[in-house]
Amino acid sequence: MNDNRPIGVFDSGVGGLMFAKEIKRLLPNESLVYFGDTINLPYGEKSKEQITRFSLNITRFLRENNCKAIVIACNSATANSLKEIKDFVGKDIPVIDVISPIAEKVSFELREQIGVIATKTTVKSGAYKKSIRKRNKHINIIEVATPLLVPVIEEGFANSSISKAVLETYLLNKKLEGIDTIILGCTHYTFLEKEINQLLGGKVDIVNSPLIVVNQVIYQLTKANILASKEVDPIYNFYVSKITDTNTRVAKKFFGKEIELIEQQIEN
Repeated sequence: MNDNRPIGVFDSGVGGLMFAKEIKRLLPNESLVYFGDTINLPYGEKSKEQITRFSLNITRFLRENNCKAIVIACNSATANSLKEIKDFVGKDIPVIDVISPIAEKVSFELREQIGVIATKTTVKSGAYKKSIRKRNKHINIIEVATPLLVPVIEEGFANSSISKAVLETYLLNKKLEGIDTIILGCTHYTFLEKEINQLLGGKVDIVNSPLIVVNQVIYQLTKANILASKEVDPIYNFYVSKITDTNTRVAKKFFGKEIELIEQQIEN
């Protein structure tokens, strides 16, 4: 059975567009409704209660827009609000998060020391460590908070001397010495993958989160038999809670020049 309802994707900003772009590439017939909560960015500096409130309001908005599945393209929202989101939507709407698929993949590969860079909230939650160790107790996981990276990216300073200086400060942390793998534990960080690879001398495996997560989206839609028809043209709607020249420019870099943002404030 075909289901032409859209897939809902949300993030604290426009970084989650990396996942939307990957959905478009791998699932070209699927329609999308994206919501970036730019007015409350960054989630990584908020409390669990605030993040959960924001996330549930966005989830309600996506459900009101008839979304058949929801992708939480935000590590902070996943780490703090996944259970609440799943309870809110019930069993009829698949919810795909950005931590579980990553943990599943790295837990059963030949890895010994995994570094995780993420926001303060995600690191504080220990979500990656818990999820990986639940599957494989023999992997050593080192989590390091890197809070300055999100504003650097959202302000359009990725791949600049500024982002390089911030990355050097974080990646030269002694805690990360000897890692063989690094997980970019924030949606935004994917945009810095090339810079991170250069700073690590190409010697550390960088986990490609969008590809892994979207493969999980494909699996869940196939399992539920709700893939879109190949005979219908997809429709893309991109909402943010606040439009600025900067996030408009960054959004075009993340998704493509054809993107048009719609300002939509929802109850907080």
